[in-house]
Amino acid sequence: MAEIIQRDGTWAFDGTTVRITPGLHRSVPLFRQTYGEVAVPLEAVAGVAFEPERKRGRLRMRLREGADPLLHATGGRLPDPADPYRLIVDVDRAGVAEYVAEEIRHALLLDQIPKEPTTTYLLPGPPVPVSVRSSDGTVSFDGTQVRIDWADTSDRVKRATGPRIIDVGDLVQVEWLPNSGYEDGFMRFVTRETSLSKLPPEKDPYALDLWGSTRRDLLTALVATAVTARLPHPSTRGDLTHGGERAHRPRLGAAAVPPPADHHDVLLRRLRELGELHRDGVLTDEEFAMTKAAVLRGF
Repeated sequence: MAEIIQRDGTWAFDGTTVRITPGLHRSVPLFRQTYGEVAVPLEAVAGVAFEPERKRGRLRMRLREGADPLLHATGGRLPDPADPYRLIVDVDRAGVAEYVAEEIRHALLLDQIPKEPTTTYLLPGPPVPVSVRSSDGTVSFDGTQVRIDWADTSDRVKRATGPRIIDVGDLVQVEWLPNSGYEDGFMRFVTRETSLSKLPPEKDPYALDLWGSTRRDLLTALVATAVTARLPHPSTRGDLTHGGERAHRPRLGAAAVPPPADHHDVLLRRLRELGELHRDGVLTDEEFAMTKAAVLRGF
């Protein structure tokens, strides 16, 4: 067993798995504490290195492309302190960090682990159900459906469309950009019907506009990762991102089900609200048409 325990967290390697546990100190970002322990199988590792500095060092792990839904969902945009595959090491523990890194590298050589991209996710992502409250609303995922409930501060267009419920089978991908504190971020759920949408995140009923607490909005990556882990692996859906046949093929057996009668009043009210926003100039012609279509699909 090779192990290093630091205030930032603990790495323990038993020959087959690197178990990464976040520290409990207040300096550890909320995202890492919430994401929790990560068990990385050796076959998911591409490399590991210790980067010494004058006062402290960093132990970094590099995973094989396609092995982790978290890295795929966030696209390398996680802030450095929130990266679970990075450990801050005190200068007096540099020798231990080097030993842990060397043990992992040695095991990679012995097991002849390839560095090529994987064709399946080797890490599971967060468990479901998962729910996060962000600056734009609350987003939840139960393993089969995504639900977005807008906040009182959400754009009037979004509140007029009502809650969003999206079946995971309708999703093509999740786009995620963190709120940096200087620029807003967003999390967009891209479906086959909305893949060409040009609505800005603040008006898109399939997107959360992340503009509030950077610390809390970062937690939306939990939902993005949980959804991504349940979508087809990127190695099998290259044609999905290039407008291929499967990206637009309707699901077999999907029948049009009329909305219950008691939903008609809600539908008419929301369409009326959208019409007023259009007449007031809040929505352009294109935005009105796209948002109206989103409301109708929701019913």
